[in-house]
Amino acid sequence: MGESGGDGGRRVRRRDLLLGGAVAAGAVGLVARGGRLPWERPSGPRRPRVAGAVDFAGARWVAASPANFRWADRPRDYAVDRVVVHVTQGDYGSAVAAFRDPGHRAAAHYIVRGDGRVTQLVRELDVAFHAGNREYNERSVGIEHEGFVDRPEDFTDALYAASARLAAAVCRRYRIPVDREHLIGHSEVPGADHTDPGRYWDWDRYLRLVRGAHAETGASRSPAPTPR
Repeated sequence: MGESGGDGGRRVRRRDLLLGGAVAAGAVGLVARGGRLPWERPSGPRRPRVAGAVDFAGARWVAASPANFRWADRPRDYAVDRVVVHVTQGDYGSAVAAFRDPGHRAAAHYIVRGDGRVTQLVRELDVAFHAGNREYNERSVGIEHEGFVDRPEDFTDALYAASARLAAAVCRRYRIPVDREHLIGHSEVPGADHTDPGRYWDWDRYLRLVRGAHAETGASRSPAPTPR
């Protein structure tokens, strides 16, 4: 899951983030000391947006707290060249609740539910605090997946298929190569202390599905989503 301490610097481990759908005391303590956290930059100019607009067709929009991301204008201000795969370590409802909680100070752009339903919480234009590394937050799109890293049964056929279509759309939009250098796990982000998506995530299967979805369009790139 996207981690508290979002834009890099000091971090709180995954096990301290959600416990039964609540933000644990360690994360709350960081915020309780008051003010902007040291790794957060002020939000940039907020471009006009269409309320409820999504970047992935069919996604449900549920807005994350503005405390959990930074306004931006990607890819004009930051080039996007990575997709970061996360696992929520909890159910869908607890992950959504955490990302809507301003005290959590973390969110991903998307959550894919076990039944394949996709929810977008942060626009791709903006920098979501999901990787625990400022540079990787700025250059990536974060996709959460409902489940637990030690329960392979959570990674359903529907979840893989929906996530692959989503990742393929992101890769087309920003001309990201579909390979393991550019589609990475949270555990592979420099400085990460997370284990997700874990050893049960089937990368070979996932890349095969993403490549298949990417090839279906026959296009090397899709235009930036509109309306903004």
